[in-house]
Amino acid sequence: MRESTMYELTKNPIQVQDVIDKVMDRNCGAVATFLGTVRELTHGKKTIRLEYHAYETMATKMLQKIGEEVQSKWPGTKVAITHRLGVLEISEIAIVIAVSSPHRKAAYEGNEYAMERIKEMVPIWKKEYWEDGSKWIGDQLEQQSYQTGGPL
Repeated sequence: MRESTMYELTKNPIQVQDVIDKVMDRNCGAVATFLGTVRELTHGKKTIRLEYHAYETMATKMLQKIGEEVQSKWPGTKVAITHRLGVLEISEIAIVIAVSSPHRKAAYEGNEYAMERIKEMVPIWKKEYWEDGSKWIGDQLEQQSYQTGGPL
């Protein structure tokens, strides 16, 4: 598997099994898969849809860096991450993280670590469309709002 396809951004619906297949390995006894989906209610506010944008070149590099961090912290793991861009409706999959490892604990821990790092460092931002309006949320930790749809 080419390394670059392990970390992708896509404007198409994510095929979960395709992401899992990237990390399958006959020497791994565990695959932990995380699906991030678009929820309808956030702090009691009804979401109609989301829109994700990214600084794509940098985002892909950061996803790869996170995968390398996981592999360094939990030797023997394989990581694949696919994040969706564009407009997503309720319940659509926004991200899939698959981590395989010889034993389950490393797969669980590596998967959780990857998601937290994505929120910390990957330049992907979203616009929330609520039933009473919309707003660019900004960074994924929701600590900085981007009024015009991007960090600049």
